[in-house]
Amino acid sequence: MVKVLYPGSFDPVHNGHVEIVSTASKLFDEVVVAAMRNPQKGAPLFDIDERRELLEASLAHLPNVTVTQFSALVVDLARDLGADMIIKGLRGVSDFESELLMAQMNRAVSGMITVFIPSTSSDSYIASKFVREIHRYGGDVSGMVPPPVAEALRRRRSESP
Repeated sequence: MVKVLYPGSFDPVHNGHVEIVSTASKLFDEVVVAAMRNPQKGAPLFDIDERRELLEASLAHLPNVTVTQFSALVVDLARDLGADMIIKGLRGVSDFESELLMAQMNRAVSGMITVFIPSTSSDSYIASKFVREIHRYGGDVSGMVPPPVAEALRRRRSESP
């Protein structure tokens, strides 16, 4: 039985993330998706508990996927969960450059292997930072995010002054 960990900030989770998790769920026995707070990304749109809930709602159709949250080193979480490897999604060359360095660092400090899953869909251009920016300026991102996230964004907009 192979268990993998898919860590990320998921702020918010978008259709590209769902594609990567769906692919991983076909390749591996168990997928754990872990939402984290990344201080390098500035103030989050959704807090960590909201992101976990949105991930759970957006991935509920995948029976071998579970969701957690964390605020530690990814390799420590992987070890604590008994994960066999880490997975990361790739949209393009720029993702590969940064993710490769992280994968090499993780391997050096823990021996943990990272497997890259390339995006193959028409959603490969979507990034959470673009979704946040479009939403912030009143744009419609409902075609880029799962329905639970679109609803949460609508609620957030209607609650804003």
